[in-house]
Amino acid sequence: MKTIPAGAFKTNCLALMDEVQAKRESLLITKHGKPVAKLVPIDSDIDDIFGFYAGKIRITGDIIEPTIPLEEWGEEFR
Repeated sequence: MKTIPAGAFKTNCLALMDEVQAKRESLLITKHGKPVAKLVPIDSDIDDIFGFYAGKIRITGDIIEPTIPLEEWGEEFR
């Protein structure tokens, strides 16, 4: 893993982000020699939570109405 001081990262941020994406290698950012952040390449297939179940589940039946009839709920829920 490549290590870079925060000042150099600030100066070359966009180029370094492109490099991390292209080489698929993490980048450790340091401040006064101590690690403070890590820039890692993202795998969009795994990290994308929106639409994750698209095409994988099927809704059968009514998803709005309660599964138990209203008469069986009891007085405290009416």
